[in-house]
Amino acid sequence: MGGAMSATGNGRGDGPRTTPLRVDAQRNLEHVLRAAREVFGELGYGAPMEDVARRARVGVGTVYRRFPSKDVLVRRIAEEETSRLTEQARAALGQEDEPWSALSRFLRTSVASGAGRLLPPQVLRVGVADERADGAGFDEARVPQQRTQPGAGELRLVPGEPASPAGGSGVSGASGVPGDDGGAAALLDVVGQLVERARAAGELRADVSVADVLLVIATAAPSLPDAAQQAAASARLLDILLEGLRSRPS
Repeated sequence: MGGAMSATGNGRGDGPRTTPLRVDAQRNLEHVLRAAREVFGELGYGAPMEDVARRARVGVGTVYRRFPSKDVLVRRIAEEETSRLTEQARAALGQEDEPWSALSRFLRTSVASGAGRLLPPQVLRVGVADERADGAGFDEARVPQQRTQPGAGELRLVPGEPASPAGGSGVSGASGVPGDDGGAAALLDVVGQLVERARAAGELRADVSVADVLLVIATAAPSLPDAAQQAAASARLLDILLEGLRSRPS
């Protein structure tokens, strides 16, 4: 009887004990995702999983339990940031009647959020390829891509590569970053609308493309150790870049 009571008691006791485990697992997931955004934003998508685990203050095994490979984690971050930028562009398009205000609002919001540091190279690559008027192949295009060496969060120019078929999850050979063509297409479409409106209003230089706008987002969010310095540097750099995008009366 005592054994039965003990088993029953254990059964009831297991319930409360499993709940904290689920809470801990969710908390660990949030820590890993936050750490991955920070590490990849600072070092690029080539940063090792060990760096992510160290920043999240969990064991690397905990990271791999939630993300069985680095590509899975990278895809999660890249897709979330691409979706985030798309929503920011849609908000600017829907809430600003004046074309230049809409484009500049999108740029300021996206740069301030730091999403540009996590733009997957696939998005930039597709952006350049889609806008080549002469129809030339990707081999002739040179497009921006994040560096993967530790300590580098800048962009460099490398030969472009074909995107994977729509809806696929192709991998960018030079960077190892899985592409999300569906998410990229949505981002390019809404940013394209912002660009076309500003260009049609005569407020954007005629030679500015969607790829140029994405490049501004990627380069105007430097990673600096001091948050205040980073915000000030981003704002200053973006002001300069916006001036470069605006058309000037002839």
